Amino acid sequence: MQDQATESTGSIRRSSTSSRTRKKKKNQLPAGFAVVILIVLVGLFLGTKNGMLALFWTFGCIFGFILQKARFCFTASLRDPCITGSTSVTRAVLIAFAITTIGFTAIKFGAFASGQAIPGQSYIMPISLATVVGGILFGIGMVIAGGCASGTLMRVGEGFTMQMLSLLFFVIGSLIGAGHMGWWTENFIAAAPRIFLPDVFGWAGAIALQLAIIGLLYVAADLYEKKKMGITE
Repeated sequence: MQDQATESTGSIRRSSTSSRTRKKKKNQLPAGFAVVILIVLVGLFLGTKNGMLALFWTFGCIFGFILQKARFCFTASLRDPCITGSTSVTRAVLIAFAITTIGFTAIKFGAFASGQAIPGQSYIMPISLATVVGGILFGIGMVIAGGCASGTLMRVGEGFTMQMLSLLFFVIGSLIGAGHMGWWTENFIAAAPRIFLPDVFGWAGAIALQLAIIGLLYVAADLYEKKKMGITE
């Protein structure tokens, strides 16, 4: 009993000593206020040069804040189900796809119905084997780097050294790709078909089909997580 009491007293002393030597967390409020003031000053400065620059700066800061707080990453949406079984980010991405599908369809159909040129048609890219190969290579790169473009930028802002290295080579690879894009387009991409779903299924059919596919993927992701986590209703 005496030995137990001595051991207990020793553990209490060690615990109290470690708590005293533990460093207090630094107050980050001054740094936070300084960053906010800096953001506002930069926005005002850009506004004196060009109103659009200030708008881009504002939306960029807001978008970065949302990404950081939501931990939103396209890589995680495909990686997490395989590693942890969680599909929360996967389902968030699918919800984002559904919302953007409705929004962009409304914009495009509004222009079509009023007889105006449909915006964004130049971004309908040809679908070919190059699309599949490029997607696989980019997916492999995302997993190795630990993040997609948005996730990499978010973690660079958080100070992750590895993501800074990833961002550097992301820029280098993009510059090399842009320099050689003309050759790839001429030899592999230009001859491939461009598919605009409203031309195939009509406007109502296109949005219904796309939302149905997104909905089925959402249900499948939810069932997959429940199965992996052993959740029973």
